[in-house]
Amino acid sequence: MVNSASDRIFNTVVYVLLALVGLAAVLPLLYVFSVSLTPYGEVLKNGGYVLLPKSVTLEAYRKLFETSNIMRSFGVTVFITVVGTFVNLTLTALTAYALSRKNMPGRALFLYMIVFTLLFSGGIIPTYLIVKATGLLDSVWALILPSAISSFNVLLMKSFFENLPEELFESARIDGAKEFRILRQIVVPLSMPSFITIGLFYAVAHWNQFFAAIMYVTDRRLYPLQVVVREILTMAQQPLDSAENMVPTVTMQMSAVVAASLPVFIVYPFLQKHFTQGMLLGSIKG
Repeated sequence: MVNSASDRIFNTVVYVLLALVGLAAVLPLLYVFSVSLTPYGEVLKNGGYVLLPKSVTLEAYRKLFETSNIMRSFGVTVFITVVGTFVNLTLTALTAYALSRKNMPGRALFLYMIVFTLLFSGGIIPTYLIVKATGLLDSVWALILPSAISSFNVLLMKSFFENLPEELFESARIDGAKEFRILRQIVVPLSMPSFITIGLFYAVAHWNQFFAAIMYVTDRRLYPLQVVVREILTMAQQPLDSAENMVPTVTMQMSAVVAASLPVFIVYPFLQKHFTQGMLLGSIKG
């Protein structure tokens, strides 16, 4: 099929716009990564902007891991990401499966209550008082339990469960399977794209945990990664020195940003296929 001149012009404009959007997304990332690896003397010579460094040094990363508690914060963030995502998926799956059964008593009322929370929130102060009353302040569980379940993700997973063949459930019940066994052996294996998609939502939210940490945690030993990175980003500027072996604040800042973002960049490509599939299935079947 031969494209007309107008089609070729349209495609060219689309490709140019996509290229510009791609550059707008990639260039800041490339700048941060390059500055974190560039000796500060070279950064000064280039007016503070380096995209392709002529020489590479890991001094900023060495200084970062030696002088800050970033390794401890890494451990806290990994814990709340792994444990929190497991708790999230478990509670979300149990709630979504129960709501996906049309014969569940009170189903409409529970759905109304869940949708209501999407429109109205109790607010920061009531939430803080609940966290305080339950004894979760200054503990990692304050970063997990208050956000243990998301109403939006429950509805998304419920929609996925509802479109599984009902014949599978009827056959399992005829064979004597109970609801937990049906969920574990039938629903979960068939819903892996949905679990991976929603799990990625939860995991990224836990990895970027910041507001809850500054609200509920005062013990610096329990600070997650993003709080420590923010402290590094906002620290007072040190006296600048153009010597090659100095590690000024700006390169420390860039290395902290790279260290906090790198795990997500590494993991996401392996989950992208499942993530896209899960979003498409939810949008088509929902």
